[in-house]
Amino acid sequence: MPKDLTPPRILAIHAHPDDIEILCAGTLAILKDKGCEIVIATMTAGDKGSAEMGQEEIARVRRAEARKAAEMLGAECMCLEFKDLSIEFNDDSRKRVTEAVRRARPDIVLTAPPVDYMNDHEMTSKLVRDACFAASVPNYPTEQWDPAPITKNIPHLYYVDPIEGVDWFGEPTPYDFIVDVTETFKLKIDMLACHESQRAWLRQQHGMDEYLESCKRWAKKRGEQINAEYGEGFRQHKGHPYPHDNLLLETLSR
Repeated sequence: MPKDLTPPRILAIHAHPDDIEILCAGTLAILKDKGCEIVIATMTAGDKGSAEMGQEEIARVRRAEARKAAEMLGAECMCLEFKDLSIEFNDDSRKRVTEAVRRARPDIVLTAPPVDYMNDHEMTSKLVRDACFAASVPNYPTEQWDPAPITKNIPHLYYVDPIEGVDWFGEPTPYDFIVDVTETFKLKIDMLACHESQRAWLRQQHGMDEYLESCKRWAKKRGEQINAEYGEGFRQHKGHPYPHDNLLLETLSR
């Protein structure tokens, strides 16, 4: 039987606006060029991401920045409206994320890694993992308004790098493969530049003097590992009963 060459649907879901741009937008741009439909989702609207604006004001600003970045890619944009520093691993949260997966109907999901520098990222990873499993379970209602139907199967699940590719102790984290994003790197940086509100915040809270340059440095480091100018790293979730064939890498190679 010939393989189905229909481009897979992609859901890229991470904790905050700009996480996707920093960690996998170059790969998403390649997938878009391959004909994939893409949904970019954030768990929060980034309501704590400012020292000058209040929560509602900065959330409005960051939602607009996220939409602008997604439009540059030709992707759908979704926010699950959790609050920064308050993403909890419980059934209400799992239902909300499961509903998002059912609405996006992805064949491939890219999300936060299990170990990262902050709880929002790690809780996102756990909730998305569970939601990928739960989305096809008929007896798991999400109890959301106008719920989407269940999905046909469990999607292929991949984790992006943690910030700067290190765990809690500054040790390098493993990866399965690195994608050469040299050709799409300008679009990646242009998308990240849409998140202008974060420049001052990241300088103050994260000690990143220039968030665009920090992103370039990390992408260049990953690229050097495969003799490319820029790269993005991924690790596939292969626990039972998630798919084990590498649909992401296969799609990128078409």
